[in-house]
Amino acid sequence: MGDLSQVPPDFLKALGSLRRAQCRPELHLNEIPAPARLAPFAVSLGAEVLASGPLALDEGLGHGPSGIVIPEQTELATGRFILLHDPEGSAVWNGTFRIVTYIRAELEPDMGNDELVGSVAWTWLVEALQEHGAGYSSAGGTATRILSESYGTLAGRGDAIDIELRASWTPDSADVQAHLEAWSDMVCTFAGLPPLPDGVTPLPRMRRS
Repeated sequence: MGDLSQVPPDFLKALGSLRRAQCRPELHLNEIPAPARLAPFAVSLGAEVLASGPLALDEGLGHGPSGIVIPEQTELATGRFILLHDPEGSAVWNGTFRIVTYIRAELEPDMGNDELVGSVAWTWLVEALQEHGAGYSSAGGTATRILSESYGTLAGRGDAIDIELRASWTPDSADVQAHLEAWSDMVCTFAGLPPLPDGVTPLPRMRRS
């Protein structure tokens, strides 16, 4: 961020808490360019869950039963986590920090046609924040189903239905470690990965693409 002497202490504290986050090993996180116009200070993380080699996963959002091999490096879910900070505060945020997130994953056709899928996705987010003890306020979001149809030389691909969840909320402090951990669990849930007890390392399993 250049000269850190110009960075507010609260934002430095928030950056430190993000570095301490313990996310699932299946989730690949990396820093990406942050939006420049949304707040005076911002940091943005990109995330993806890839199936590297044959995996077998339990049923998840829109994913069928386990036992079907998928090719290497299949993208199961992708997302962005953006932390905004305005030392002057914002009446819209109801605070000096705001977390803005995005998650996208492909659904099975039968799940994609379920009118309740958006409500399920939002419930997962709320529950993930609660389970991690991530205090927040002023939460809002949208869930969108996207139908992609292929024609001509691409007709053999068949139709695909994706779900996108865009959500934002105001954390109750500059310590946002639990918020990133909760969101990373959400990305893995969208990818169809089963939840794991603390201290348990997942074994390679298979899933349907």
